[in-house]
Amino acid sequence: MWEYTDKVLDLFYNPKNQGAIEDPNESGVAVVFGEVGSIACGDALRLHLKIEVDADKILDARFQTFGCTSAIASSSALTEIIKGLTLDAALNVSNRDIADYLGGLPEEKMHCSVMGQEALEAAIFKYRGIEVEHHDEDEGALICSCFGVSDNKIRRVVLENDLTTVEQVTSYVKAGGGCSSCAAQIEDLIAAIQEEKATTAKVAAEIATAKEQNRPLTTVQKINLIQSVLQDVRPILIADGGDVELFDVEGDVVKVVLKGACGSCESSTATLKNAIEVRLQERVLPSLVVQAVS
Repeated sequence: MWEYTDKVLDLFYNPKNQGAIEDPNESGVAVVFGEVGSIACGDALRLHLKIEVDADKILDARFQTFGCTSAIASSSALTEIIKGLTLDAALNVSNRDIADYLGGLPEEKMHCSVMGQEALEAAIFKYRGIEVEHHDEDEGALICSCFGVSDNKIRRVVLENDLTTVEQVTSYVKAGGGCSSCAAQIEDLIAAIQEEKATTAKVAAEIATAKEQNRPLTTVQKINLIQSVLQDVRPILIADGGDVELFDVEGDVVKVVLKGACGSCESSTATLKNAIEVRLQERVLPSLVVQAVS
């Protein structure tokens, strides 16, 4: 028997915002839904959004869920969290935010909060004309064939939730919970991520020491730190259907390649300045400028 918080039980027995949103056929308002999971796998969620087009804001959110106590409570919590948010702000809502709103979830049920995050992204992608099946996160190498989970998806959930074991990954995205033949690959991926994080921490420490001693960064230090910042930014861009790759560094000019939705989006300049350049200036050098190359 799972131990649930009072908030989880309350939203299970008294769910808020359950049901569909009918298209009101109003000027300046759009209705869309995102769908994830399957009844065959035990959990399915359809998240409905009512969006104010001009403000790009979520006016209402409702859900239809087939699943367990955690799935229903997570879906209800999600609708409460996102109402009133802009779409960009909503895309920053993580599965951890949903779990925290509920006062926590059993680790074995964390996949329910992940399902809510994915349904939200699917709805927003659909509204923006980005098909989920073409989303960069789903185009990585397939790791778990039983549940169709890619390496990009596992990487993202490991980074966002600081996971360290295959069992945790299974709890969050079900990968490895079928035939378990992918367990070794998941383990290797976790080890690679841990090594990347250790390298990033080491480089950051070296940079801090250099700054304290008023020594200029070496070219290698600069590139390594830029790479580490871009690795931190990638999950945010991937969540919005895009990606970024370092192309070259010439002095204080950082040249990057924007991929997916980021490369074709009208707001790609804002992505360069707000999501990438600002972070690089804060964490590497205030003089850095980012340019996109094709």
